[in-house]
Amino acid sequence: MISMIWAMDEDHLIGKDDKIPWHIKEDLLYYKSKTAGQDVLMGDVTYFSLKGYYKNRPLPYKTIYLATLDKNLKIEDENVVIIYDIDEFLKNVDFDLFVVGGRTIYRLAYKYADRLFISLIKGHHEGNVYFPITDFSDFGLISENETELVKYQIFERVK
Repeated sequence: MISMIWAMDEDHLIGKDDKIPWHIKEDLLYYKSKTAGQDVLMGDVTYFSLKGYYKNRPLPYKTIYLATLDKNLKIEDENVVIIYDIDEFLKNVDFDLFVVGGRTIYRLAYKYADRLFISLIKGHHEGNVYFPITDFSDFGLISENETELVKYQIFERVK
């Protein structure tokens, strides 16, 4: 199963200069509860942004499939597998995988996704990176939980 997970505000904002535009601890804990120890797919910009948060600590994933167009990119981490053809990779995924960003990876992976985990951050924030898809009509809502700051939604593909 291919799942996508992200947080966005009411304007579909997901980032500000390769960083998260808000700091909501409960949402970070939710994200970690879903993705820690899992196989994930991310782009190189997201990878290096996360490494900035984690400093010298390892990222909390089982295997990181790192999508890049940079044929010279070298990562000194045995848990990282570099992917140059994301479509070919996603067509052949036969294991549980979380797509964790960024914008381009979400756009490319959307047509393969079986499940969406969306944290809808309440309010409007400053930033410059928006989620690339606004129509989720191929998916049906299967779960929703709301707190003061975040509405957590899970959707499954119906079409």
